[in-house]
Amino acid sequence: MPRYKAIIAYDGHNFCGFQIQHNARTVQEELEKTLKKLNNQQPITIFGSGRTDSGVHAKGQVIHFDYKEIPNLEKFRFAFDTQSAEDIAVKSVERVPDDFHARYHVVEKTYKFRVDIGKPRSPFKRFYASYFPYPIDIAAMQKACTYLLGTHDFSAFCASGTSVEDKVRTIYEAKVEYRKDEDELLFTFRGDGFLYKMVRIVVGTLLKMGNGRLDPESMPTIIASKDRNLAGPTAHPEGLYLDQVFYDKID
Repeated sequence: MPRYKAIIAYDGHNFCGFQIQHNARTVQEELEKTLKKLNNQQPITIFGSGRTDSGVHAKGQVIHFDYKEIPNLEKFRFAFDTQSAEDIAVKSVERVPDDFHARYHVVEKTYKFRVDIGKPRSPFKRFYASYFPYPIDIAAMQKACTYLLGTHDFSAFCASGTSVEDKVRTIYEAKVEYRKDEDELLFTFRGDGFLYKMVRIVVGTLLKMGNGRLDPESMPTIIASKDRNLAGPTAHPEGLYLDQVFYDKID
């Protein structure tokens, strides 16, 4: 049966994460319900590039699934999109080789994290950006970001509850910028992979450094320690977005 790759966006506010769960609404469940409807009630299983937690959003989540021959991909994408839940968008659908895997063939991911620093806070961002109303030194956070670049064991930034043993990852980009028009901070992280809640813990640590409660120069020590207790708190999920997922060229 042919294999297809789709790029999905979703508002994570009303989802209990991506992966299917018992008695909880998830992105995977909603997408599989739509595909089943399109496939004459025959079940279809999807595979995602990775999980996102409850409340986390995605602009470029990637899935793959096996499905019968689709003569018109844009027509199918339109049906998949419009018949899915309103908080999900199907951005593209393409045919891929039968051995393509949305998770195992990932070579790079980009995450974004939004932090509202406005005073007062914007009530319209409460589900789409974390809030930090305290004094912040952006230059200090930018300095700390430079220490994240490269290949490191990021155990200090991994939450408990993971079965992953190899915690070495390579970070190609780590930056924070102030968006004056939105009165918010935008963090960007690009790497070959990320550990469980890693981005949220990194953001929590950077905010603590920006607030002067943790020395930015301590970032190398925290990384080297591999000790979760030395890093900062886990930032709330609503500011996190899976932005893009990259693969080697697909023939």
